[in-house]
Amino acid sequence: MARKATADDVARAAGVSASTVDRVLNNRGGVSEIKERQVFAAARRLKLDRALDPRDARTLRVAAFLQPPANPFHAALTTAVQAANRGPDPFNIQTRIFHVEPSRPQQTAQRVQAAGAQHDAVIICVAHDDALARALEVVTDMGKPVITLATDIRCRGAIYVGPDNLRSGRLAGELMGRFLGAQGGEIILIAGLLSMIGQQERRDGFQAVLGERFPQCRVAEVFESHEDSARAGDLVYRALRRNPLIRGIYNESAGAGAVADALQRLGHQGKVTFITHELTRKRRQLLQAGAIDAIIDQNPSAEIDTAIRAIAAFYRRTAADTGSTVTPVNVFLRENC
Repeated sequence: MARKATADDVARAAGVSASTVDRVLNNRGGVSEIKERQVFAAARRLKLDRALDPRDARTLRVAAFLQPPANPFHAALTTAVQAANRGPDPFNIQTRIFHVEPSRPQQTAQRVQAAGAQHDAVIICVAHDDALARALEVVTDMGKPVITLATDIRCRGAIYVGPDNLRSGRLAGELMGRFLGAQGGEIILIAGLLSMIGQQERRDGFQAVLGERFPQCRVAEVFESHEDSARAGDLVYRALRRNPLIRGIYNESAGAGAVADALQRLGHQGKVTFITHELTRKRRQLLQAGAIDAIIDQNPSAEIDTAIRAIAAFYRRTAADTGSTVTPVNVFLRENC
């Protein structure tokens, strides 16, 4: 009867120490991905009884950098991460959330570099910053995946997961042009952060469609709310007070409730077309009440799921071809919300 293989046999076949085999097979961590693969390959060749599927070998720890949940979209991302951590875990991946302030990119860069050394992957949804991009490149240089979520960052080696923001902006422009009709009119555009690449792309797409097909519609002013809801509402209120020709508002980010409130206080609800993004519970109510005309939603739960699958694919815990990491968007009006 043939002798059964032992952990010592695996260690010799893999060219590693017995303690390394012990750490891998007992999921103790602290072993490089390359050595893990060597151990599992040797264990499979030797038909070791304790050999596990390498997909289940070690919990991959992911650091997710999101804005505080005061921002409705980031609150939805936070909820999606928490649900993924609690739900079925076919890839053995757990994600820890780090809330960062969008106005402090240097601090974010420092936190990313520190967390990147201690985690297996990084998911991040913040505006581009050169120092932050360099910190993320340190992570990619370690051989770890960096997922830029919903808005891109100019970082070597990063994987973008999220909607085609240029197309989303074009969709908003098409809706605005059709809502305003042949009469057209002036439009105000509110960005959360002008430096956020995803929002830049939305603005480019929005204005491109107006120029191509709706020349009667014109963007009169572009504002920056700094992701502050109250500021977004105040900007709209003052703009409408000084310019009676405004017939459309395109809000790219936070502040839909405050904008709707400004329209109501001025008696402009129903007279000014209001288009925004992200179908949160509060925005659904505003849409149903007619305070918002259209919402373009990018489904944060699908984005988190796609990001996790991209990380799993990077570590070969799923099929190599996982499909596109560009996620779809949906348009919601009062009748389908």
